[in-house]
Amino acid sequence: MEADLCAGCFRTIDEIARWANVDDDGKRLILAAVAQRRRGLDCDAGRACKAATDEAA
Repeated sequence: MEADLCAGCFRTIDEIARWANVDDDGKRLILAAVAQRRRGLDCDAGRACKAATDEAA
């Protein structure tokens, strides 16, 4: 896991700082990165790994 992630929204400090000025496509990219981080954390904790793997296939 990245060291500088918000524990609530899983965004990096840089993503949080840029959020207000980024366009909709940029926000979608950030949210896609957040979703990937959450899936990784679920697998690290032993939860929903199969579901995360199935989604990637």
